[in-house]
Amino acid sequence: MRTERNLTRLDRVFARLDREPERPAHIDVPRMSRHRVVLFTGTLAFYLAIVWAVVITSWLVRLDWQVMFFRPYQQWSGIHWFVDYYVVLGQRGPTAVMVAAWLGWRSWRQHTLRPLLTLGASLLLLNITVGAAKLGMGRLGPHYATVIGSNEMGLGGDIFPSGHTANAVVTWGILAYLASTPRARRWLSAASAVTSLGVGMSTVYLGTHWLSDVLLGWAAGLLILLALPWCEPFIARAETWLFDLRDRWRSRRGSAVPVPAPAPVPVTPVVLKPRPAPAEQTEPEREPVSSARSPRTPIHLAPGPHTARSERTPVTPVGSRRPQHPERPPRGTAGQPAARPLTGG
Repeated sequence: MRTERNLTRLDRVFARLDREPERPAHIDVPRMSRHRVVLFTGTLAFYLAIVWAVVITSWLVRLDWQVMFFRPYQQWSGIHWFVDYYVVLGQRGPTAVMVAAWLGWRSWRQHTLRPLLTLGASLLLLNITVGAAKLGMGRLGPHYATVIGSNEMGLGGDIFPSGHTANAVVTWGILAYLASTPRARRWLSAASAVTSLGVGMSTVYLGTHWLSDVLLGWAAGLLILLALPWCEPFIARAETWLFDLRDRWRSRRGSAVPVPAPAPVPVTPVVLKPRPAPAEQTEPEREPVSSARSPRTPIHLAPGPHTARSERTPVTPVGSRRPQHPERPPRGTAGQPAARPLTGG
């Protein structure tokens, strides 16, 4: 009896991924090149410069207050409804769901978990770095400012840097980072830059962030994207570990299903007789063939001379459907002419 286990949805997903266990050859993994190192260093210097300019209450803080008093949401009130919807592109929940759905489909088609793992690593770095900076500097937002002209630092706020802006840079920039071709990477990079720029300016328009918050948010998100190649070895190890864990889970689940052992087949031992020597070999005697048929009854012929077929008396079989004709002459005499009388002549 053959026992087959019903595959679950997770089994079918991993079975699909197992059809091509190796990553396709046309997809290259970005590496930390010299150009990327230069960009990372420059962005980090810009990040530290923004923080220092806010801490010492420089001209950047005065610019923040001027923009806040300008109140863009009152100057251009006709686009307020559009900005309310557009700023959702920077919220972590909706954007993470949309991008994860796309990258999940990419993982299905490319038979690898790298897109989803890369997204998870980037969001983890975003939460750690941006969250630590927010809590560490504790800056209040424009709606909660207490002293005009101050930097509002260390007052228990969580507004610096802008989480919406950094999330837009990372979430939409990860699509360009995982692009398969250089042309797609260029177009997606431009689209993600425009989207993150619009999200940052939307928060300034609504008055939820200072302008310096948005600048620091752009730098924080760009630093995470530039540092992702350093995380590629850990992503590859995590992918290998997940597949190994899947294989162990399958083996344990498969061993839990009892499979009946096949019934033993009885084997009749064969006794081999020794072969006689050539000198002793004699022609085997023919044994009388004992027929299993029943002996045939001997045929007894009737005594007397054998009669010709034309002289035999016709016999009508019993039960025949053919009617008898008494006027018909006997068989064998119908074609013979009548005997003539002998006359003298």
